Amino acid sequence: MLKRKMYSELLKWKENENKKPLVIKGLRQVGKTYIVKQFAKKNYENVIYLDFRKNHELRSIFDRSFVINDLISQITANIPDVNAVPYKTLLIFDEVQDCPNARSSLKYFYEDGRFDVICTGSLLGIKGYSKKGDNAIPVGYEDVIYMKPMDFEEFMWANGISTKTIDELKTCFIECREVLPAIHSRMSDLFRKYICVGGMPEVVEAFIETGDLNRVLKLQRNILESYQDDFGRHLKQDNSLYVDKKELATILSVFKSIPNQLAKENKKFQFSKIKANKKNEDFKRALEWLEDAGIISRCYALSTTELPLEGNKKEDVFKVYMQDSGLFVAMLEDGTYADILNGNLLIYKGAIYENIIADVFSKMNRKLYYYYKESGLEIDFVTRFKGKCTLIEVKASNSKAKALTTILENYDRYHVDSAIKIREGNIAFKENVLYIPHYLAFLIQEY
Repeated sequence: MLKRKMYSELLKWKENENKKPLVIKGLRQVGKTYIVKQFAKKNYENVIYLDFRKNHELRSIFDRSFVINDLISQITANIPDVNAVPYKTLLIFDEVQDCPNARSSLKYFYEDGRFDVICTGSLLGIKGYSKKGDNAIPVGYEDVIYMKPMDFEEFMWANGISTKTIDELKTCFIECREVLPAIHSRMSDLFRKYICVGGMPEVVEAFIETGDLNRVLKLQRNILESYQDDFGRHLKQDNSLYVDKKELATILSVFKSIPNQLAKENKKFQFSKIKANKKNEDFKRALEWLEDAGIISRCYALSTTELPLEGNKKEDVFKVYMQDSGLFVAMLEDGTYADILNGNLLIYKGAIYENIIADVFSKMNRKLYYYYKESGLEIDFVTRFKGKCTLIEVKASNSKAKALTTILENYDRYHVDSAIKIREGNIAFKENVLYIPHYLAFLIQEY
């Protein structure tokens, strides 16, 4: 069993005496159902599992009544060999986006209080996914958390990196001292593998078991295909699923443009680079679909390098990154793994390394921002760090960061005196710039 941070979140939820039903949102195949089932097995005497995508007939249970005794009677009548013992039973509603009324029932489960409920769904964030609209989402009667692919710390756990070693890395980062050469070499190598493998649990397990990157690539491309099967999918009023073919084609064209968009010197996402004779509004909705599904993250341009960053973002100027680096690399041609591991990449390495840092920040639930001027001056990321607006430059190797130096040397204009350069070398600090290796990016947070 892969160790996931979500398990600790589930334990905290269970310990809350006045807990609300829990809704876990997240990208398909990030391990939501697996971790919930493992948690349920270890922490509940009785578990009742309902999969609304696999068993369509279960949806009708929630069309009649929200009286809890009636619901329990219907559930136990339809699912053999289960027991619904009050205060000792967990109900799992899987793929709950395909049964909106089941989610509406959470209010009544909470008010009744006899049964714990966890819902999971891979398309819960998609605006307009359900056309049914019989009952509203029970605002105030559920807790919502997001589960993402495995972050680098979880990837380290999976690869046998000890807690002692990870604690040493954290101490080196906080105290700004070099990581021991042997550990630095090992972690640099592991991070390059993380760029290729990413954090999808099935892919990580295959890599751990065999080290076979051809198998890894096949699994990743299968996952990408399964995502594309969901593009443009909706739930009709009669609970049947259908695909809007026009919407599917638009989402697919936006999705497939991402590698080319990141290849540009100015990585601003441009609808004009996708397809001629297409309305921008259609592209905007397609991009929103991909973002709501958790497949991509937007990195917004800032009008100025000052806090608060959210207040200074430009809504219509942004870059787009894949939320999982492994899936991004799998969208490229065969042989890219070898180029990454052997350091053979040229110009495109910048896009790959920017995407992995965006991946790391997104999995930390950090919002993404960057700074760009028409003169060509660009900072890859801007974040809040130690209470300051902090510039972040990402380099695949150890090349110079001219834009970063320019801004720091002009404090009166940009009001920034703090920066982090992420590159191949070890930890260092000079002239207000913290230099860290790529594998420590997951530690750029407040301590």
